[in-house]
Amino acid sequence: MAPELLIFVVMATAIVIGTPIATALGIAGVAGIVVGLPPAMLATLGTNTFNAIAKYPLVAIPLFVLTGIIFERSGVAASLVEFARAIVGVRRGGLATVAVVVCMIMGGMSGSGPADAAAVATVMIPSMMRAGYPKAFSSAVIAASASTAILIPPSVALIIYSILVPSVDIRALFAAGLLPGFVAGGAVLLPALWLSRRHHFESGESEARPDLKKAFVRALPALFAPVLILGGLRSGLFTPTEAAVVAVAYGLFIGLVVYRNLSARAIYSALVDAAMMSGIILLIISMAGIFAWAGSTLGAFDQAAEAVLSVSDHPAVVLFLVLVFLILIGMVLDGVSIYIILIPILMPIVSAFQWNPVWFGIVMAMTIAIGQFTPPVAVNLLVTSRIAGVSIESTLGWTLWFVLSMIVALALIVLFPAIALWLPEVLGYRV
Repeated sequence: MAPELLIFVVMATAIVIGTPIATALGIAGVAGIVVGLPPAMLATLGTNTFNAIAKYPLVAIPLFVLTGIIFERSGVAASLVEFARAIVGVRRGGLATVAVVVCMIMGGMSGSGPADAAAVATVMIPSMMRAGYPKAFSSAVIAASASTAILIPPSVALIIYSILVPSVDIRALFAAGLLPGFVAGGAVLLPALWLSRRHHFESGESEARPDLKKAFVRALPALFAPVLILGGLRSGLFTPTEAAVVAVAYGLFIGLVVYRNLSARAIYSALVDAAMMSGIILLIISMAGIFAWAGSTLGAFDQAAEAVLSVSDHPAVVLFLVLVFLILIGMVLDGVSIYIILIPILMPIVSAFQWNPVWFGIVMAMTIAIGQFTPPVAVNLLVTSRIAGVSIESTLGWTLWFVLSMIVALALIVLFPAIALWLPEVLGYRV
C-alpha cells in the first residue's frame, strides 16, 4: 500500500476500533514515516510533537477553558437565567427561549460547546421540568443552543483554525463568527418556540417571574464579561491570548468578590478540571504534529485534495460534498480533531476555488456545530442528556427539528457570505 494512502487507512482504522484520537493520529503519522521515508526521519518525532504545541496563541486554549469552568461555578449561569426569565416572563416556550439566550451569552465567555451545555443544563433543566417540559426536549434544546459557542467569540475552535491557517487574522474570525452565531441561535429558537406551543409546554404554572431590576443588577457583572473580552480585542488593548488572561482574572473577581460563590477548594477543582480538559486538547494537537508532518512530506494531503477536485470542477458541487462530509464526520468526532485532521486537506481546495478563508472557517465551524448535537456521538447532547438523566435515543425526535433548522441557517451563510464577512470588513480587519 502506498504510504500516502496508508496514513489515512491506519488513522481511520484506529478511530473505528475505538482508539483515542491523539493515539490514532500519532500511530498513523509514525506508520507513514516508517513505510515511506528513510528510517532516520523517525528522529523528527520529538521535534514535530513539540513544534505542534510550541505556539504562543495556543496559550489561549487552556485559559478560555478555565474561564468557562470558573464562570460555570461562580453563579454566572444562574444570574443570567434569572435575568432572561425576568425579560421573557411566563409564557409558552418562555423557558426554552431563556435556555437559548443564556447559552449564547455563556458561549461568549467559555468558547466551548460542552462547557456551555453543562453550565446551562445544570441550572435550566430542573426549572424546565417543573414547567412541564420533557427531559428529552430540554436536553435537545440546550445541546443545540450550546453549539453556538463554536461560532460566538471567543471560540476555541476558531483559535485553532487561525493557528492552522496563519494567513487568517483571529480578530477577523471572531468578528465573522458573531452574526452567524446569532443566525444559529435563531435557528434553534424558532423550532423551540414552535414545538413548545404545539405540545403546550409551560402552561403558565411555572415559577414566578423574577423582578427585572433586581435580576438585571445581579446579572450585570456577567453581562459585562463578553463586552470586556470583545471590547478589549476590538480596541487593541490586548491580544486574544491576553484576553484569555483577562477573562480568567475577571471570572475570579466575579466569583470571589461579586457573587462570593467560589471557595479555595472550588478554584482548585476548576484548575484541575481545566488542566485535564486542556491536556486532552493539547495532546491531540501535539500528535497531530506528527500526522501533519508525515502527510505533508509524503504529499498525502495534496493527493487527497486532488482526488476531491477530480470529482467535479464546479465549486458548488465540491462545496456541497465538503459540507456533507463535514456534517457526517462531525457526528462522530469532536471539533478540535476535525480541524486538525481536515484543514491540511481542505485548504488546497479553498485555494483552488479562491474561497475566502475567513468565510470558509465560519462555514466549517457551523457544520461542526451541527455535529455537536447530532447523534451518535453528539458531545453537547451527551452532556445534557446525562444531566437530565435520559438516553440520547430519547432525544432524537426533538433533535431532528434543530438539525434541520441549523442546516437551513448553514445554507444562508453559504449563499450569502456577507453575513459572515460584513462585520470584519466594517471593523477594518483583513478578510
